[in-house]
Amino acid sequence: MSLTTKKPLNPFLPLMGGLITLTWITLWVWEQSPYGRYLNHQELADLDLGLLNQAGFYVVGWCLMLVAMMLPTSLPLVEMFRRLTRGRDDHRQLVALLIVGYLAVWLGFGLVAHIFDWSLHELVEAVPDLVVNAWIFGAAVLIVAGSFQFSSLKYRCLEKCRAPLSFLSQHWRGTGQSAQAFLLGAHHGLFCVGCCWALMLLMFAVGTGNVGWMMGLGAIMAIEKNMSWGRRLSTPLGAGLLAWGFAIAAANTDAFDLLETMAG
Repeated sequence: MSLTTKKPLNPFLPLMGGLITLTWITLWVWEQSPYGRYLNHQELADLDLGLLNQAGFYVVGWCLMLVAMMLPTSLPLVEMFRRLTRGRDDHRQLVALLIVGYLAVWLGFGLVAHIFDWSLHELVEAVPDLVVNAWIFGAAVLIVAGSFQFSSLKYRCLEKCRAPLSFLSQHWRGTGQSAQAFLLGAHHGLFCVGCCWALMLLMFAVGTGNVGWMMGLGAIMAIEKNMSWGRRLSTPLGAGLLAWGFAIAAANTDAFDLLETMAG
């Protein structure tokens, strides 16, 4: 009679799944709470909290969004890297540094996007005509995001994200381990930003505190990056965003022309 030992279950993916689920719950509870306005960057900018407090709330909210939306899209790379380094004593530290490097790039993108968005709001408040026609910015974001779905840069970056094993073989050398793990995550983050930045800009059009939009966009980006049929989603998604943006422009242009006619 032979005894067989069961291979111990790997707790890493369940732990990551639990972390991501907890982050979604935290975002939902925050959105539903009386403090939900602190999650929305537009309302946050109108609150008299001081620059440092505003920045702190924004960074915390954006980091939660990244863990909920973007970390799941890169789990295949993280899991492959964990397997590659699991024989090392410091493999947990290396995996953590990979994740931190990845999220750091997205945090940098979020800060730049927030500053740009804040500048646009300042411009709108300073120019009366833009206050009346603020729809221009929402339509522009949709048109930019839709157009980028057809760009060659989108697909070059997407291919890097869709081939985590090839990416690791090209960029991981196992020397200068801690710094290299962080830079590996940052490098992967750059390609991820390269293929998803336009879709993430939609969060600024609809409000960064909208959990429903977070879940929808996060699912779209995860499918594009990790499903075998994900690339086929890009074209109809781009067409839909373009149609939505031009529909907003057409509707508001007609309304604006009608008001001018009535005023004349």
